[in-house]
Amino acid sequence: MSIPVFVSCPSTLTEQQEQVRRLLRIELEHLRLEPRTLGRSDYPINNPLKEVKVLAKHCSGGVILGFSQVLVTSGILKPDTEQQKEIQNRRLASPWNDLEAGILFALGIPLLVFCEDGVSGGVFDLGTGDLFIHSMPGASPSEETLDGVKGILLRWYGQVQQHYYRD
Repeated sequence: MSIPVFVSCPSTLTEQQEQVRRLLRIELEHLRLEPRTLGRSDYPINNPLKEVKVLAKHCSGGVILGFSQVLVTSGILKPDTEQQKEIQNRRLASPWNDLEAGILFALGIPLLVFCEDGVSGGVFDLGTGDLFIHSMPGASPSEETLDGVKGILLRWYGQVQQHYYRD
């Protein structure tokens, strides 16, 4: 029997991002976890935000995959405030990562957050809650990097099992 885990991941990825997503999915499945993703394994019939909540309630873990989805080549952060500053070449993940992480957090589901280099904002900002932001592995990680990812997944897996068998 597999334990369902919610995976927050954009549906449109570059080829390299897709390779990383597949690699992480394989590692989850080795742990007998069942990745559930809106738009990949599950398709909404209602309001997508409501569907996230329904799906998340049936999961015992959450993985947030912060892949770059927006590149801001030039812009102004916090315009017309004392904190206003110019930004260049800032990478942002999908806003759905933040929504889904918030729902999972509110439900008390153990979270694991991976972030591509250069992605920032929302759940991917350092000091966000009590979450540790892990670096996303590359498409062809070294054996050492892959062992590190497996170790991260194993530590989180213990929390997922505890959540699943809590009653």
